[in-house]
Amino acid sequence: MSFWDRLTGGKPKRPTENLDYLNEALALERQGDYDAALTSYRLALRQRPNNHKVLQNMAIAYSKLGQLDEAIRCYRRALSIEPKLSGAHYGLAFLLLRRGDVSDAAYHLEAFLMDPPRSPEAERWVKHAQKTLDEMKAAEPPPPPSPSSPKLKTSEYPGILE
Repeated sequence: MSFWDRLTGGKPKRPTENLDYLNEALALERQGDYDAALTSYRLALRQRPNNHKVLQNMAIAYSKLGQLDEAIRCYRRALSIEPKLSGAHYGLAFLLLRRGDVSDAAYHLEAFLMDPPRSPEAERWVKHAQKTLDEMKAAEPPPPPSPSSPKLKTSEYPGILE
């Protein structure tokens, strides 16, 4: 260290390098290490708390680990930041369907189809979303029983005892 550096307090420190946690997480996911990937995603989110891409990728990792409530939470948070995030609408729709939340799932499928990704690869997902939505619309819920319809006795249901 030179005299001048000591006099002025030393050499200027290099700015700390931002680690690329997002790319690290993606690499870990490709290796199938979803728990480690989530750790890296959390670190990436600390650097940029409103990064909708990180949140969407976290949702995918949570889905692959079977942590569907966490995945839904991440998709919803990503959509609160970027409402037209088509991948989040798509992923959230199918998670909601698995949970039996058909009306919310239909909403997110429609949102996905309003502004789908434009690539040859995405065509497959668009067709799947459209087919699923068409099937949902075609399925009519059974009409509620009318007051005049005869009531069934429990003995008419197999395996149910009074």
